[in-house]
Amino acid sequence: MSDVLAAFRELSQNWDQIQASQMCGCCECLQIFPRDDIVAWTGLDMHNYEDPAAISKQTALCPRCGGESVIGDKSGYPINPQFLERMNDAWFQRTMIRRAPPRP
Repeated sequence: MSDVLAAFRELSQNWDQIQASQMCGCCECLQIFPRDDIVAWTGLDMHNYEDPAAISKQTALCPRCGGESVIGDKSGYPINPQFLERMNDAWFQRTMIRRAPPRP
């Protein structure tokens, strides 16, 4: 599996990963920032805001652009401009090569 394909899984429901990270990056706006800059998350509502299981499934929002495309250094992937650009190319510019659907 391609590393950008595998890393995509780290962009959602990433509360635990981000909390364990020191530095984070956004695959949408390509900015790198400390974890403490993240102040907004998505995934909670009035029915589950006190549920620990729901809290751990939150997704970080980028403090620069608001995108749901933040990855932390504890993900195991590099937080550097080169990797973020590869992720951006694959997911936001839609240049990732996909298999053709099977022929009938």
